[in-house]
Amino acid sequence: MTEHTLSPAGDDIEHEIVDDRRSWLKESVAPLLTFAVLLALWEAGTDYFNIPTWLLPSPWTIALAFVDWRGELWNHSLTTLYETLIGFALSIGLAVPLAVAVVYSPFLRKSIYPILLALQSVPKVAIAPLLALWIGFGMLPKILVVFLVCFFPIIVATATGLASVPVPVMDLIRSLSANQIQTFIKIRFPTAMPHIFVGLKIAITFAVIGAVIGEFVGSESGLGYLILVSSSQARTPVAFAALTILTMMSIVLYYVIEFIEKITVPWAVST
Repeated sequence: MTEHTLSPAGDDIEHEIVDDRRSWLKESVAPLLTFAVLLALWEAGTDYFNIPTWLLPSPWTIALAFVDWRGELWNHSLTTLYETLIGFALSIGLAVPLAVAVVYSPFLRKSIYPILLALQSVPKVAIAPLLALWIGFGMLPKILVVFLVCFFPIIVATATGLASVPVPVMDLIRSLSANQIQTFIKIRFPTAMPHIFVGLKIAITFAVIGAVIGEFVGSESGLGYLILVSSSQARTPVAFAALTILTMMSIVLYYVIEFIEKITVPWAVST
């Protein structure tokens, strides 16, 4: 009977697989253990110091609030998620074409782009009350706040990516007599994709914040509204439950964008 032995290359592959599994366990288990320890300390601290629930609820009290207010939390979460996704989609739909126009038009690059960068420094918290005054209460002002929060990171990242094509690559594509459309499809846009996704990942986390800011100013639904009302009524566990959902929403949306990035631009992720 012939004995099969692993070659040195096979041993190396096996060791790499084991190392990858160990690194994955360290990256996954360590944060979860740290989070569990922090929750335990939080629970023990509130019990030991007898902190009132209205001042700082314990994790167990917050979990009970999730159960008791699950219907309201679900409905308000859907409202905030809707505002976030619509505003985020609108910002992509306008920011990416405008970034393309800025890169290809020297006039727009010198006239509009500096103004856009200046507007980026305007606090969006200050704009939200004005939008409520101009447009009124409802869904539209919140979507516009999300749009404004997401618009600037996306347009800056997209314009930077489109303009970051190496000069030798551009010289090569010109020597092949490629037109502007071919250059954009084959060179500029693929090169800009990693930059665009950086802007998208920044913007999606800002989007949730923008939705909450809009709900703070004037709203009758959404997690921001629920936090505001719960705080005014000393229902702090409900406010913490809404904050937990907002945090989870931001994390999930961020990793959704990252998952799309891995599928769309795998070469950038691997690099």
